[in-house]
Amino acid sequence: MNFRKLIPASAALTAAILLPALGYAQEAAEAAAEAVPAGGPDEQTAFILTSVLFLVGGFLVFWMAAGFAMLEAGLVRSKNVAMQLTKNIALFSLASIFYYLVGYNLMYPLGDWAIEGYFSALFPAVAVLEGVGIDAAGADDIAYASTASDYFFQLMFCATTASIVSGTLAERIKLWPFLIFTIILTAFIYPLQASWKWGGGFLDAMGFLDFAGSTVVHSVGGWAALVGALFLGPRLGKYKDGRVIPMPGSNLALATLGTFILWLGWFGFNGGSQLAMGTIGDVTDVSRIFANTNAAAAGGGLTALILTQLLYKKPDLTMVLNGCLAGLVSITAEPLTPTLGWATIIGMIGGVIVVFGVPFLDKLKIDDAVGAIPVHLMAGIWGTFIVPLTNPDGSYVTQIISILIVAAFVIVVSAIVWFILKLVMGLRVDAETEIAGLDMAELGMEAYPEFSKG
Repeated sequence: MNFRKLIPASAALTAAILLPALGYAQEAAEAAAEAVPAGGPDEQTAFILTSVLFLVGGFLVFWMAAGFAMLEAGLVRSKNVAMQLTKNIALFSLASIFYYLVGYNLMYPLGDWAIEGYFSALFPAVAVLEGVGIDAAGADDIAYASTASDYFFQLMFCATTASIVSGTLAERIKLWPFLIFTIILTAFIYPLQASWKWGGGFLDAMGFLDFAGSTVVHSVGGWAALVGALFLGPRLGKYKDGRVIPMPGSNLALATLGTFILWLGWFGFNGGSQLAMGTIGDVTDVSRIFANTNAAAAGGGLTALILTQLLYKKPDLTMVLNGCLAGLVSITAEPLTPTLGWATIIGMIGGVIVVFGVPFLDKLKIDDAVGAIPVHLMAGIWGTFIVPLTNPDGSYVTQIISILIVAAFVIVVSAIVWFILKLVMGLRVDAETEIAGLDMAELGMEAYPEFSKG
C-alpha cells in the first residue's frame, strides 16, 4: 500500500467533511453576534451573573477551609493532628453563626453608621436573605446582586481570617479559649476594621486600596496570631541553648494537598472580589485576576525553592509551600492592575519574605507552628504597600498609614482579649499535656491511632 498517495486523499476527504461544517459555524457565529445587543446585558442578566460570581467565588473560598485544615494537619506533629482538625471545623462553624448574628451588619453599615465612617449600628434593619421566589421587580430593589450571595461570599473571608490564627498557635493552646477568641475575632474585630475599607468607612474615604484583603483579611489574621503567640510562648523544647530545635510535621503529603487546595480557592478569593460579572469588561478583568493570582503563587514557590537550595544546600518543601502561599497573599491587595510579569515579581518577593521571615521569628523566639505569620502578616504588608506600583490611584503614604491603623487596632483589641482569656481560664495546656499531645488530653482520640498501638 502506498501511504504517500493516501495522505493527500485523506486530507481532501477531511476538507470535504469539515469545510461545510466550518462554514455553518461561521454563519451561526455571525447570526449570534447580530442577536447580541450592542449595549451589553440588561440589568436582570447582570444581576444573575454577578450573583453567580459571588456564589462560585464563595464556595471556592469555602474550599480554602479544607486547605487550611490539611495544611495545618500536615505541618503539626501527629499527636496534635486531631486537635487542629477540630479547631478548623469548629472555627468555621462559629464564624458562620457569629458573622450572621453581628459581623455582617457591623461590616456593612449601609448608611446606618452609629459613628459615621468608624462604627456601625450593630443591628440595623437589614435582612440577610431575600424572600423566597422573588420576581424581577423584587430583584430590582436589591441592588446589583442577590444579598444572600454577597453575604455568603463575605462570610468565607471572615472564616479565613480565623483559620490563620489557628495554625500559628498550634500544639499548645487550649481548645475553648481559642474558640472564644474566634467568636470575638469573627463577630467584632474582623468586621469592624473591614467596614473601614469595604463598608465605605474612613479608610476607603482616604483612598486606601486593598482589592481582596492582603491587609483586611490576611494581615488582620496575622496580627491576631502574633499577639496570641506572644501571650502563649513557644512550644516546649523549641528553643534550647540558643538553638532552634526542628519539630517536623506529621504528613507533608497532606500539607502539599492543603497548599494546592488553597491555591485553587484563591481564584475565588481574588476573582470574586471583582464584585461584578455583568459586562465584557468585568469578565475579562476576572480572567486577568485569575492569571495574575496564579503567576504570583508560582513566583513565590519557585523563589523559595531556589533560595532554600542556595541557603541550606537542599530545597525545603515546607518553605516552598509557604512561598506559594506568600505569593498568593502578596498579590491579593491588587490582583487586577499588574502585568503577568509584575504579578510574578510581586509573588517572588513574597517567597523571599517567607524564607527570611521564618528564621527571623525564631531569632526572636516567637514560635509559629506553621509559618502563618510570615505568609499572612509579612507578605500581607508587602502586598498592600506595593499596590501603587501598578495602580496609579494608590498612594504609598496612604497605604502605610492604613496598614498602621489596622495593625494598631487589631494588636490592641487582640491583646485585651488574649489577656482576659489568660487571666480567666488560661490559654496554655500544662506541660504534661503538651508532651503527650493535645489529641488524647483534650479530645480523648488520635488522628492516627494505629501508629501509637504498635
